[in-house]
Amino acid sequence: MQFGVLGPVVATTDAGDPVVVPGVKVRMLLADLLANRNRVVSADRLIDDLWGEDAPANPGGALQVRVSQLRKALNDAEPGARDLVESRPPGYLLRAASVDAERFTELAGAADVDRLSAALALWRGEPYADFADEEFARAEAARLAEQRLGVHERLAGARLTRGEHDLVAAELADLVSRHPLREGLRALHLRALYASGRQAEALESYADLRERLADELGLDPGPELVALHRKILEQDSGLNAPPRAALVRNSLPARLDELVGRAEALTELRGLLPGQRLVTLIGPGGVGKTRLATEAAREQNFPDGTHLVELAPLPAGDERVADQVLGALGLHDAAGVALSPADRLSAALREQRSLLVLDNCEHVVEPVAELVARLLRDAPGVTVLATSREALGLAGEVLWEVPPLAVPPGDGDLDAVRRSSAARLFAARAAARQRGFLLDEKNAPAVAKLCRRLDGLPLALELAATRVRSLGVQGVVDRLDDRFELLATRQRDVPPRQRTLTAVIEWSWDLLDEPDRAVLARLAVFGDGAGPEAAERVCDADLDTLARLVDRSLVVMDEGPAGPRYRLLESVAAFCLGRLDDAEGVRARHAEYFTGFAEDADPRLRSSGQREWLARLDTETANLRSALDHGGGLRLALALTWYWYLRGRLTEARRALSAYGGPAEEARAAVWRLGFALLQGEPLVVEKVEAAIASAADDRAVWFAAHVVLDHGDLALSARLFPTGTDDPWVEAAVLASRAMIAHAAGDLPLLEEIAGRSSALFEELGDRWGWLQANNWVGGLAEMKGDLDRAAELHREGLRWAEELSLWPEVGGTLSWLAWIAVQNRDYALGRELGERAYRLAVEQGAPTAVVFAELGLGIAARREGKLDVARTHLTRLADRGRADPESALYLTMVLVELGYAVEQSGDRAGALAVQVEAYEAAEALGFGSRDALGTLEGMASAVESPEVAARLLGAAAAGRAELETPAAPAELDEIDRVTGRLVAALGRERFEALLAEGAELGPAKARAQV
Repeated sequence: MQFGVLGPVVATTDAGDPVVVPGVKVRMLLADLLANRNRVVSADRLIDDLWGEDAPANPGGALQVRVSQLRKALNDAEPGARDLVESRPPGYLLRAASVDAERFTELAGAADVDRLSAALALWRGEPYADFADEEFARAEAARLAEQRLGVHERLAGARLTRGEHDLVAAELADLVSRHPLREGLRALHLRALYASGRQAEALESYADLRERLADELGLDPGPELVALHRKILEQDSGLNAPPRAALVRNSLPARLDELVGRAEALTELRGLLPGQRLVTLIGPGGVGKTRLATEAAREQNFPDGTHLVELAPLPAGDERVADQVLGALGLHDAAGVALSPADRLSAALREQRSLLVLDNCEHVVEPVAELVARLLRDAPGVTVLATSREALGLAGEVLWEVPPLAVPPGDGDLDAVRRSSAARLFAARAAARQRGFLLDEKNAPAVAKLCRRLDGLPLALELAATRVRSLGVQGVVDRLDDRFELLATRQRDVPPRQRTLTAVIEWSWDLLDEPDRAVLARLAVFGDGAGPEAAERVCDADLDTLARLVDRSLVVMDEGPAGPRYRLLESVAAFCLGRLDDAEGVRARHAEYFTGFAEDADPRLRSSGQREWLARLDTETANLRSALDHGGGLRLALALTWYWYLRGRLTEARRALSAYGGPAEEARAAVWRLGFALLQGEPLVVEKVEAAIASAADDRAVWFAAHVVLDHGDLALSARLFPTGTDDPWVEAAVLASRAMIAHAAGDLPLLEEIAGRSSALFEELGDRWGWLQANNWVGGLAEMKGDLDRAAELHREGLRWAEELSLWPEVGGTLSWLAWIAVQNRDYALGRELGERAYRLAVEQGAPTAVVFAELGLGIAARREGKLDVARTHLTRLADRGRADPESALYLTMVLVELGYAVEQSGDRAGALAVQVEAYEAAEALGFGSRDALGTLEGMASAVESPEVAARLLGAAAAGRAELETPAAPAELDEIDRVTGRLVAALGRERFEALLAEGAELGPAKARAQV
């Protein structure tokens, strides 16, 4: 059975036939269950949602009738479907495995045009169209609508990149008319109009936005739009280029409800942010700093994005602030050099123009201040918006104190109370809990008193609103009196606002029975929330208990990709930790649970569940780190090695693998630790590698170390170290992929075809897309060497899609470089340059030196073949110097030197070019002469040598070698050969040239080289 909410709520059979759901109330019931799909919805809540104050005389019976009607409708359409609606105390649950909104969310996370278009094609109107105004659907409908707009914007940006300016301008016109104040959307439309030659319309659209902003919000357009407008006026040709991509997508949470009482604050902050590098929102806990910061940041326009970094999961005083920021930005540790996280972050952001929202800094204020000072100094385009209970204490910091909401005066006048932002927030939240609640003359005095007694603190007001349904407003006020007096008397050493917020939390704590208190206190040990199973195992919590705690606003329930997730608000967690009786035992259970979780996840990371389990481990990062600190030890670290590798968390891996354990564990850990160290640029010491591998009974760890050695360029050592005779099919496939790289470097096409194909088949059978991508690289490389460039490009495009879906950003950069190389070989130099630039940016951001080399090589070759010799020589000289300095023989050096030699020759220095080409030949010889790159050195020498006779023999030797290896010259390489051939035929005559060509074919590479 399939369900749809992206439009009117519908159900269809798996065959696509519509399900007829009779009656408005039954359809509303279906919508309510879909909005809460796969979760139990209490009968009381369903009755309230369906009938409100007009409930029938027997509401429970009436609900059962509607449930029976819904089950019958589903079962009539598809036998057995009635079981999708389950009775579970205290209500009902709809099992919905296939919902169009879930498919939309999955597709919306992609980067390619086809999948984004497919996401939008799922829509049939406004979400939950029949019931979008109902409370149960409002939050998800708003989230989906916001996400849909984001997909429209990303799709428009992608199409602008492809040059579809007219199409984008037409498609965005209607969206801009419906969302006229959305500046990101308007910016894309202006670009599309301008690139389509409609400059006047672009200027009119900007004028319309400026007028609307002034009239409706009293604001001016943001600085990015102002700059775009100026460029349009100046007819800047650079506007035809695609807009610069953000480091990662904006990571602000979706807006789920109205921000009450902060209009003036938002206006001031939005005007302050563009001109200040560091703004810190300060104020007591619960005053609403986080919400205000995210709303103020939402409307900012930074070219490289706006990113929320939640620091609350870090323990007090934790130094790993830079790790947290790197994770939030999706950045990996830098491979090839051992950088600290702060150095890594500084390097990645140095050229960025982005906004970082650092949330909850107070418990790690010293390391935050140190990191922010570094970023403000080293990354001039970065702006920081921080929230904290105290200032960071840095030069240039602008402190913005978040005040409590305005409270009503003491006389209880209804109009005055309604004007109070505190009262409006309380009334809005109370109405969400009790349908029909209104702020009126009868309850206005009590609401005014409540707001004043809670000091206008938003969190306190929201907690109090949860009790209105059971106690009434006056009852809530009566319950507060004694509690506040008692707490103020006991805690005179804390600020008054802190006393008030603590009193509200303690009052809520006192309303719980003892088992619920125990569960709440235990939940505080989780770093960043818990799923139902984790809560049950660590806290002895059942779903009913969690539901009660959620209803009382002491626990927040978020719907994540793996189901519901329960977390505590920061102040509630701090309160509960002080009341945790058996902290050591609970933390031990927490560490044991997440050690088992990681051990279950590890093999799934090499299976068809790879994407799901990567996401689940990402979600549990804070808990895994906490478990490592509280008893997980080396056993947990070993279970996380492959996850850390895939996510590029090399420093974290090395640190955790230094823990103590048993002899077998320490031997395995030593191999992994060695591999991670080599990835971060530590020198390769053969004896150290061999000793570590000899003592480890772990084929996967041995392969990993040998594979890293291969990346260091020592092909012989790597081949000697690979495990043999393994009974693990994954290790067998991984070894084959690594050997395929060696075969590709050696130009052994028959072996490459055999082992790359076998590796690809094994990984496909296992369902491991990361592994398939490794093998696919060399299957694509084989196709490219054989001259089948279309097949090679097709394979790498598929690999790119998979790498993006798994968020393996270094792999994305490497695959883009493959595509750039193929485009250049196919004479599409503009595409090669575009892909190379994308690959280069990504490789630098992710700190992947091998990917940087590959990307820059593509840029250098594209520039040379487009005639931009100065640009080409800059790129290629830098790469050549890097390869020459490598203690091992750099695999890329031959190719770089051949291209550099051509660039020098085309600049008029044939003697210098010949010296470079001879050096290229020697580099190829050091690696084992026999690859296509090595034969290219003969063609390169032919372009530079003075003697036409020698040049002709060199071309003959190269052509014979290509024929023997069955590696024909690519179209772009043929252009070079034809250029040199034309010059030689003019000098020698066709007959003499052909004769010398035949002589060269008999010489072989070494004797041909001796002619120079």
